[in-house]
Amino acid sequence: MALAQAYPSKPVRMIVPFPPGGPADIFARGLAQGMHEPLGQPVVIENIGGVGGVLGVDRALKSAPDGYTLGFNSGSTLSIAPYSLSKLPYDVKKDVGLITLVVRVPEVLAVHPSLPVTSLPELIAYAKANPGKVNFGSAGGGSITHLAGELLKAEAKIDLVHVPYKGAAPAVSDLLGGQVQMGIFDVPVLLGHLRAGKLKALAVTSAKRTQSLPDVPTTAEMSYPSVTSDNWYGLVVPAATPADLQKRIHAAAVTALRSPAVIEQFARVSGVASPGTPQDYAAFLAAEQAKWSQVVSTIGFKEN
Repeated sequence: MALAQAYPSKPVRMIVPFPPGGPADIFARGLAQGMHEPLGQPVVIENIGGVGGVLGVDRALKSAPDGYTLGFNSGSTLSIAPYSLSKLPYDVKKDVGLITLVVRVPEVLAVHPSLPVTSLPELIAYAKANPGKVNFGSAGGGSITHLAGELLKAEAKIDLVHVPYKGAAPAVSDLLGGQVQMGIFDVPVLLGHLRAGKLKALAVTSAKRTQSLPDVPTTAEMSYPSVTSDNWYGLVVPAATPADLQKRIHAAAVTALRSPAVIEQFARVSGVASPGTPQDYAAFLAAEQAKWSQVVSTIGFKEN
């Protein structure tokens, strides 16, 4: 127990596998701030983007299993990448120590104002009349933001061109500039732009409407109930991290996620703080893997 009592004796690093400014970064920083007090040490964010979040998660999982490096994973890195990438540098079953689910967040389909559509049916009609002329940006090949677009393509039988980026922030930047015409992204990263009228929201890809965009219908309301892509983020460590350290990290993370400050901070950008046990996280992950592996198989997606 001496090791557990001494931990942490220096700042803890949290690797976020996407560039600064995107939704992963927003939620990770909220969690890191909330963990500072229960850990008694600052939690410092390090952004390592690339390969749809896989690069950063791999870096975290291959770090020393001493509790000083945490990984902030997106849903796609654990539930899609194992099925969509021909080579994954880590084994989800063997290499990942699941700490807790952190946050669940709805996504919204948005278009650049230059696109002459104001609803999902209009977008589909326009895409059918202009095959291959509508580009959609994503946070990377095999990300939830990519597969959500592929799901729409398959369900609506339209020809959209996928443009992958190294994270949501650069993709949204190009969406704002009109270099791509549409995208399906986490609500928090688009909310300010939607409210400012810089982008048009056509549908929320969730089972129900989101409080921050109450007037935007769901894809289910628009007759596409299978086009759902709630995103989520979790906290992981290298699987070899000693159990006592994992418990210490879990306790600090859950304390942060149950604090009114973090709950409110997440809610302001449509995130639902979702603390739970490692067992809860494992069960949730299994359900997500079952869903997205089916989607990957259905659309025949494979990235080299």
